Amino acid sequence: MKHIGVAGLGNMGRGMALSLQRGGFTVSGYDPSAAATESIAREGVTVFASVAALADAVDVLILSLPTSDVVEAVVFGAEGLLAGAKAGLLVVDTTTADPNSTRKVAAALAEKGVRFIDAPVSGGPKGAATGTMTMVLGGAADDVAAVTPVLEAMSAKRVHVGPVGAGHVTKLLNNLMCGAHLIVAGEAARIAEAAGLDPQQIFEGINAGSGRSGVTQVNYPTWIFNDAFNSGFTMKLMRKDLRLAMGLLSELGTSAPLAGEVGRLWAASDKTVADGEDFNRIVQFIEK
Repeated sequence: MKHIGVAGLGNMGRGMALSLQRGGFTVSGYDPSAAATESIAREGVTVFASVAALADAVDVLILSLPTSDVVEAVVFGAEGLLAGAKAGLLVVDTTTADPNSTRKVAAALAEKGVRFIDAPVSGGPKGAATGTMTMVLGGAADDVAAVTPVLEAMSAKRVHVGPVGAGHVTKLLNNLMCGAHLIVAGEAARIAEAAGLDPQQIFEGINAGSGRSGVTQVNYPTWIFNDAFNSGFTMKLMRKDLRLAMGLLSELGTSAPLAGEVGRLWAASDKTVADGEDFNRIVQFIEK
């Protein structure tokens, strides 16, 4: 597996492509945006005119796309993945997607002898550019083992969590919990201020105890306390992930009242926190 393709060359896909290139792989790509393809071409990445042509040329195809609908369009379109893929190709989908759509795509690819791993990522554009992302992997153990050298060039940590679809379920649950942590941490910070205390000092104490989370340890000092709000991940994307998580809960009929309230608050926040804002802005949301 020496020739790697990346379909989707936005902030994440571009970073992955360049990390793979630094890792010694031959990297090619596709994106409908002329600006994206021109930019990556200047870095020595070969650009193909269609996903079908790219799929025909590579050993592994990485998908870095925004939604399940886009993934399905890229897979099933006239010049899409199925039109050009050959048996033995291994597809790695890093999109945060609907697990049902993921299984549908994987089944269609399997009929053509194409292997599939769902591998949603954490770490944002910086993690993609530096090869330090975390990936949760859903797929057959043999396929995960086969593609591990490729994934090692893109990520610092990989966890195989089960069969196809398990990666996307895990990612939705992770983002649901992150969304909950942001809301409750925002409330904790406001409570600390109302008590006449310094939230930064209070969070230092929390981070020494069992109430700590990735939000209090990373998000607050990196993007919130300093008013940076430039993580590279938007409210629109997080709302999409929370909608998918709510859909999963509804489908399964699982009792999860707190999770449901988290999903409701994120949806309600669109009245005062714009889609283009950094997702950490949710800590400032107060429902009227």
